[in-house]
Parts: sequence; C-alpha cells; structure tokens
Amino acid sequence: MSESLKIDLNIAVNYITRIEGHGNIKIDLKKGELKECKLEIVEAPRFYEAFLRGRKYYEAPFITSRICGICGIGHTLASISAVEDALNIKVSEQTRILRQLLNNSEMLQSHCLHIYFLVAPDFYKATNVFTMAKKNPELALIGLKLKKLANDIGDIVGGRCIHPIASVVGGFTKVPTKRELKGLLDRLKEAEKDIWKTIEIFKKEIEIPDYERETEYISLKHSDMYAFNEGDIYSSDTGLTSYKNYREMTNEYVVPHSTAKHTRHNRDSFMVGALARVNNNYAQLVPSAKKAADELGLKVPCHNPYMITIAQLIEVEHCRVDSINIIEELLRHPPVYEKPEQPKVCASGDGVGAIEVPRGILYHNYIINKDGIIEDVNCIIPTGQNLANIELDMKSFIPQMLNKSKEEITLLMEMLVRAYDPCISCSAHFLEVEFIE
Repeated sequence: MSESLKIDLNIAVNYITRIEGHGNIKIDLKKGELKECKLEIVEAPRFYEAFLRGRKYYEAPFITSRICGICGIGHTLASISAVEDALNIKVSEQTRILRQLLNNSEMLQSHCLHIYFLVAPDFYKATNVFTMAKKNPELALIGLKLKKLANDIGDIVGGRCIHPIASVVGGFTKVPTKRELKGLLDRLKEAEKDIWKTIEIFKKEIEIPDYERETEYISLKHSDMYAFNEGDIYSSDTGLTSYKNYREMTNEYVVPHSTAKHTRHNRDSFMVGALARVNNNYAQLVPSAKKAADELGLKVPCHNPYMITIAQLIEVEHCRVDSINIIEELLRHPPVYEKPEQPKVCASGDGVGAIEVPRGILYHNYIINKDGIIEDVNCIIPTGQNLANIELDMKSFIPQMLNKSKEEITLLMEMLVRAYDPCISCSAHFLEVEFIE
C-alpha cells in the first residue's frame, strides 16, 4: 500500500432511519488498516412471533401482513403456506396461479419503488427522486406508471395491494372478473415499451460501480418455473435441499452490535434476493428477461452487489411476461369462486412456508395444535439474511476506495447498502455519513 493510502479515517453513521427501525455504521481505519467495520442494527424487537402464539391459525396471515407495508403480500402468502403445510391443506390449480399472479404484483411494485425512486437518483447525483425528475422526468414518470399498474394487480387479485384480504388459508374469498383481467392484460402488454425504455436509459446513462466479491447465493428453485411461490432451497455452493430444512440453511446467530440476527450457511455469509435468484435460476427466466440481462450486461454468475438493481429490472420484465401468461390462461378458463378448504377435524402439525419476496426468501414456520391454535412461531426475514453479507462487502470495499474523495466514498457506501434493497423503503437517502478526522 502506498504511503498516500496509509490514512486514518473514522466514519460514523448514526441513527439511520429505516421503515422498521434504525441502524448505525461504524468504520475505523488506522494507517490504512481496517480496524472496525460494523453495520449496527439498534431497532427494538417487534414481537410479531409472540403476537401469533395463542391465536387461531386463520388469523396469522392478517396479522403477519402488517410486518411490512411493502412485502405485506409476501408475508400473507408465506403465512398461508405455513398453515397449509402444517394442516395438510391442498389447494386448487386456480388458487396456485392466482397466488403466483398476486406475488408477481408485489415483485413489480417493490422493484419499481427501489429502481426508480430509491436507486436511480444516485446515478444522476441527485438527493431524491424530485431532483432526479428534473434531469430525467421520463424515468420518474415510467416508475410511477409501472408502480400504479403493480398496485392495481394487487388490488384486483388480493382485495387490496397493502395487507391483502382476499387470499386466505385454503384459497380466495373472491376472484377477479374477466373484465378486470382483460384490463390488466392490456396494461401489462402496454408496459413493455416502458420497461425497454428504462433499459435503453440505463444502457446510455447509468454507470454501475466496478466492484466484485464472490459469495454464496441462496434462493428457491423449482423444476418447472422461475421460483417465487414454490420450490425447495438452493445454494450455489451446496445445491438443493427441502424447504423444511430452512434452519440448516440460515443458522441464525447473535452479534453484539445488532438486535437483528445474522445468518450463515457454507461461508461466513450469503446473499438472498434478486441477484441470487437470477444467478441460481437464470435458465428459467422468460426469453425477453434474458434479453434484458444481455442488454444490461449481466452475465451469470455475477458477483457485483451493485448489479442487484439490474437483476431487479430483469425480474420486472420476467414478472410482466409471466403475469401476461397467467392472465391469458385465466381468460381461457375464467376463475370461479371456490370455497376455501378448511382443515380436517383435529388436524395439527408443524408447517413451513418459504416464499420469495423482493429482498429474498421469507420463511414462516408455525406449530399448530389440534384445536387450531398456534403454539410456536419462527419467522426469518430476507434483510436479516443479507446483513452479514452487506457487512462483509463493506469490509472488502472500503480499502479499495481510499484514493477517492470523501464525497465519492460517501456515495459509493450509500449505493452499496441501498443496492441490497434493505427494509428502508420510505427512505430516499440511506446514509448520513460523518467523517471524523
């Protein structure tokens, strides 16, 4: 290391506002050597697992959907899946594809929120989406249009896009009409030009930072589809295992500087989320999503965490086409109301729901007794699974950018953490970095 890089640097990021709490970043360099690098999570526990104990099984989806205003659909579906797994409830093919369409809507709305409103301003050196819109109003308008479409799919299929009420244990309390489905189909087809305009803008105007760190990628995998709603757990290091073995894959542990647990599997950390899914399931993307990957320069395996945003854009196109295919199938065989199946008398069990939500695999695990009462609960959230990986990325990246200005370091740190799309959805500027010399 040159003498010019043997610097002392203390970085303190205090009281970072998140949707679900607060976090701090502490970095300490002495003569260019990294002495400390921590992503502290100082949020108090929210006790949702405790809330569920003693409640009836059918209450769980409505309670857990409140864990997150962005991933309410994912929590609902994971909760329903855990109950159905515990009580051995089988659902119809119509229910399966309606749930797939509902989860697509969440992927679309969350990815669009992240891509257009939280990440895009960084590429334009803008502090928020409003100042970015002055530089590229077309990009901001596309984001609004696509997010509105995604929310409307959630409203029509789930009863509402935030905290859905129509998807319940055993099925749906209502189904979309042919007129509603036809309206969504037309808009999804029309959205093609907006997505490809975004790809064109990104190719011309967006520069992804040059940084790589190989890690383990974990996602769901299914033999018949790009896995969102169903499948087993796949590791890029160790291969496939049953979704029931989620504890062996996550191995939660406590770190002294965080109230959120860290996880690890085959290495010190792993990544979940859009890039992990694209790396593991690239072959099952629809052809136009693969074309988008080619246009945007994402070649698998990709080890650049900044490319998570690009992977999300690829999944936006995949979800658009997959949703079209689902709706066309529903129009050929119009959905009819099916009374949700209820568990057999004295049914009980230990059930796991594993669902891909925008930020990665979400696990719900319930133990339900013969009276239909939930006795024990375990939920593992994607952001928690990514925390150790984010921290290791920071430890790897900081020494590589000591020749940059404070402003450049600040932006690159913000972009690195934001790339993972952690649960800070209402924040447009993640880090307030204070350099202490």
